[in-house]
Amino acid sequence: MAGREANVRKRGYSKDMLRSTLKGRLLVATPLLGDANFERAVILLLEHTEDGAVGVVLNRPSGAHFVDPLPDWYGFAAYPPVVFVGGPVGQGSAIGLARARHPEPGGPDTEGWNKVVGTVGTVDLTRDPDDVPVGIEEVRVFSGYAGWGEGQLEDEIDSGAWFVVDAEQDDALSTNPEGLWRSVLRRQTGRLALYANFPHDPSLN
Repeated sequence: MAGREANVRKRGYSKDMLRSTLKGRLLVATPLLGDANFERAVILLLEHTEDGAVGVVLNRPSGAHFVDPLPDWYGFAAYPPVVFVGGPVGQGSAIGLARARHPEPGGPDTEGWNKVVGTVGTVDLTRDPDDVPVGIEEVRVFSGYAGWGEGQLEDEIDSGAWFVVDAEQDDALSTNPEGLWRSVLRRQTGRLALYANFPHDPSLN
């Protein structure tokens, strides 16, 4: 642990960041990322511990209609009602993010639902939606996810690949996912907001 703290301090992170978690925050791809899988990606972190991190890309809608793999959940589908590409890992696996009508006041988790940010959390898609106690308002399904091993995400952040910003609960179920990268950056303060106008091809600027 002492060695890991030294690495964190060397990168410019605090001990508090080491002890805390980035779960529920957004990773916004910077122009320096250089990975086609994550170009202008906005990722919501579902888990982040010393062992690594897991998140889903919020702005990659696919052409796959929601009703095909999960007909029981279709009535709760957030707009647009398609499956999203959550990331390059575990393609074919399904992760659900759902807005709860009545989140449990006693804690972040309840049967079939795990809070991530605000009233939005991961949901067990193997359950009947009417049996999830928090009451489901809407759901979005992601195929695959983004994953990092121990220290990998911290290294990427340190290298300038990601901006780490606060999430708003509406980000996870945005009705305009294609515009999410710009809108998330635009609401930031200072110089960070200027990146919202960064051109897709800087050579044409």
